[in-house]
Amino acid sequence: MVAAMDVNVSTVVTLTLVVLWLVLGTVAAGHAIMVKRDPRGAAIWAIIALLLPVIGPWFYWQLGINRIKRRAVQRLGGREKPFQIPDYVVGEFHLTGDDPQIGHLGALRRIADRVTRMPLLPGNAIAPLHNGEQAYPAMLEAIHGAERSVTLASYIFDWDEVGHRFAHALADAAGRGVRVHVLLDGIGAVRTFSRLGRFLLESGARVAAFFPLRFPFGRLRINLRNHRKLLVVDGRVGFTGGMNISRRHLIERPSPRRVEDLHFKLRGPIVAELQQSFCEDWYLATDQPLPGEAFFPQLIEEGSSLCRGVISGPDENFETIHWILQGAFAAAQRNVRITTPYFIPSAALTGAMIMASLRGVEVTLILPSQVDRPFMRWAADAYLWQLLSHGVRVFRRPPPFVHTKLLIVDERWLTFGSANLDRRSFRLNFEFNVEAYDTDLAARLSAEFDALLAQCEPVTLHAVDSRPAAHRLRDGFFKMFSAYL
Repeated sequence: MVAAMDVNVSTVVTLTLVVLWLVLGTVAAGHAIMVKRDPRGAAIWAIIALLLPVIGPWFYWQLGINRIKRRAVQRLGGREKPFQIPDYVVGEFHLTGDDPQIGHLGALRRIADRVTRMPLLPGNAIAPLHNGEQAYPAMLEAIHGAERSVTLASYIFDWDEVGHRFAHALADAAGRGVRVHVLLDGIGAVRTFSRLGRFLLESGARVAAFFPLRFPFGRLRINLRNHRKLLVVDGRVGFTGGMNISRRHLIERPSPRRVEDLHFKLRGPIVAELQQSFCEDWYLATDQPLPGEAFFPQLIEEGSSLCRGVISGPDENFETIHWILQGAFAAAQRNVRITTPYFIPSAALTGAMIMASLRGVEVTLILPSQVDRPFMRWAADAYLWQLLSHGVRVFRRPPPFVHTKLLIVDERWLTFGSANLDRRSFRLNFEFNVEAYDTDLAARLSAEFDALLAQCEPVTLHAVDSRPAAHRLRDGFFKMFSAYL
């Protein structure tokens, strides 16, 4: 009798677990099928939810659902009425018609108007800063001269000699009564956060982590990283680009880990859009607004560039940067020059590059030959044959690792910032780019780009097709996971 009861209990438990598995799996799979934009992503999540008992649905509810947009809308008041730059800051600078600098790229401007939240603003000055040797002194000088506020967001903030200089400059500013706010990514800066945070908090600065991992009960947000690099001082001067806070960006150091990069110093109304991006992120991470003229002073014209801040992330209505890049390839008439450290394009972006090339536009792509994460190059190599088959020119830059993110169209329009040309930047990361119409700057950076080609090795279709079978299999394997690399 006891044995029979044990069998019955085991049967009931087993049937209960099977029913639970089927119910949870069916609910998770149905949700993925209904809400996922990408049918391949929906299919993968449905298979995971149905085939992995209990843990599959758990993975989907933890990693597959975008709760960030809902949270951002609740905190920021809804995207129909977002947290906004005060009208007095940039109101007089709104560009109502087409400017001569836009020229034949009016269609690109109209696309950006419709998919972004920021206006295109005239009156800006942009100065490119090559590597840490140029960028860090300019950034530190601005911090040392701060009178009212400093806001800094970085994906990585290493606790090395460069990090120490920035930490002391920020602490000194806070000690002078400057309102200092530092926002670091919860994973990218995880090794530094506790030491830097303690140091800065003692000086009166405010420090926060963006979506840190909290075990064992916190939500896993491994995929949702704040990749933005922003520094705004007194609301009047801003810095953005691809550079983190790390000695790796000191290119003159004799180190195999050094990283070549490009950053930008900005003045004019565009600085308010950098500041808005930081303030939204700070509010999302801490529930604390940063209002007032200490952060948003009235700005004046500083130059002739037309600029717009492009905020992109899982809390936005569109894959903003992705759509603007497609528009740039469609609008180009002569040439497109691209430098990116990671190249894992979507099918739409690959098609846009190929169509531009087929229309007679010279599309040139520079990739690093040395990458800090080898699997990123393996995945990228699996895409190159499609481009090379249709006339896109691809070059490999010799070491050191080139981290620059820059795209130039027709020596007239350019975009720079934190976003790579990969699916993670388009869909998962919180990114910030600047788009600019500036013929002088575009021509200058185009000349630098062309000069670099002499140092690069061209990638040929024959070389790509003649890779050993084992390499092609490896590259194709990592390409399958390209949405999450």
